[in-house]
Amino acid sequence: MTAGMIGGILGTVVGLAGGVAGTYFSVKNADGPVERRLIYKFAVAIWVAICLFLIGLFLLPVPYNHLLWIPYGLTLSMAIKRYNQTLTKMRNQDSQVPT
Repeated sequence: MTAGMIGGILGTVVGLAGGVAGTYFSVKNADGPVERRLIYKFAVAIWVAICLFLIGLFLLPVPYNHLLWIPYGLTLSMAIKRYNQTLTKMRNQDSQVPT
């Protein structure tokens, strides 16, 4: 086994472990069931999008697969921004409700 192969496998394992841990703790630390549902939906959508992106990277020929980074980066950035705005709006609405 070459150093590149070991690095690729180790990087994949560490990346997946980080993604799973981040998803788990995001859902676990949600402030309520509505927020938990939003986090869960977003996490599923992001995991699916990343899997589709990786499949596209492996299936497209070499000069064209690099072009996938453009929509991937833009879409991921916009999705995270929208998610953060929605979560902030939800938290602000919950904090204004008198108890």
